[in-house]
Amino acid sequence: MSETQLYWYALEPMDVLLFRESKPFSPGEGSWAKGLFPPMPITIFQALRSALPYASDKARNLKFLGPFLLDERDTLWLPTPKDLLATGQSDPHADPDTTPEDNFEEKVRGDQYSRLQPAEGDPWKPIGWDDQKLPPLVPPSLKKGEYIKGRPHPWMRASALSAYLQGSLPQAGDFHEDPWDTQVLPHIDIKSDTRQVKDEAGYFTEVATRLRWGWRLAAAISARIPTTTVRLGGEGHRALVTPLEDWDPGIDWERFRQGTGRVAYLLTPGLAQPEADPRIYQAYPSQWQPYLAGCATDRALLWGGISAVRRQGSERLDFALLPQRAFIPAGTVYHFKGDPPPPRQLVGNPCAQLQTFASLNYGTLLWGIVK
Repeated sequence: MSETQLYWYALEPMDVLLFRESKPFSPGEGSWAKGLFPPMPITIFQALRSALPYASDKARNLKFLGPFLLDERDTLWLPTPKDLLATGQSDPHADPDTTPEDNFEEKVRGDQYSRLQPAEGDPWKPIGWDDQKLPPLVPPSLKKGEYIKGRPHPWMRASALSAYLQGSLPQAGDFHEDPWDTQVLPHIDIKSDTRQVKDEAGYFTEVATRLRWGWRLAAAISARIPTTTVRLGGEGHRALVTPLEDWDPGIDWERFRQGTGRVAYLLTPGLAQPEADPRIYQAYPSQWQPYLAGCATDRALLWGGISAVRRQGSERLDFALLPQRAFIPAGTVYHFKGDPPPPRQLVGNPCAQLQTFASLNYGTLLWGIVK
């Protein structure tokens, strides 16, 4: 993804994985801590970095890309572009008292795919759409008997994404559902010599993730790491790190990153910048507004919360607040009217505090076309 050589690794969990969401969590006030999966890039980067020798571990020039998903055949899976729709053909002999949407499995699987398109004309004005804001993306015209099933599964083969960026539509076998299950982990602290739960901080619940058989995380870092184990996530759970030697990810990263086109696909979470007034996070840089024909995205991912730090010269851990940031989810797609101005990477305004986001390839954009 850059001039620096990146080496790819598979991370196979040896237990459940525990990545808490960013919301401040205290067992005495809120007893449920949700999970976040896949984790943010910084989490996997620090796990791989911990496997380096001490001298290398202090290097500040390491590059990183990921994490993504890897199946048992070493096929790479990336977030599905959010402008894709699954469509189907209604059965003329079906029961008239049911609708095609009644079959949930058929709805989410899909057998034909299309892309959302920029709205033409001014069809949204009657419903009060603000023509000074970003116009919506709309479904294409459907043929007789065709209907929209919904979004395809959230993961796409890397080779299929390569074809998508060149203007081709994917096939049904190019998608996969989330290959993991969640596991609820209750924690109970009982009063001494009683069968009663403590009044404060006595009970809380976490949500862990268990990857299905054969599935692993994949990531790249600009350092050689031998086969080893690293701590990954909370509660000291570990993962087996294995180099992916002579491995073909199925997509030419550099070609699409340095390329041009009217469509930009967000490969990794991008740092969202708030508007100046009011300070509300938005899914695209403000300088793109005149050039955008539409944007397909989901709600932002939040990162930050409460932590503890040890001040210099002190042995005591003090209360601290981590900076709260919003990240645009990977898979977001931008449609442009013409060639957009910079940035070419969504890491916010360049400054010293944001250099880490750039070096870890947050907000990486791959550029493509629509035929």
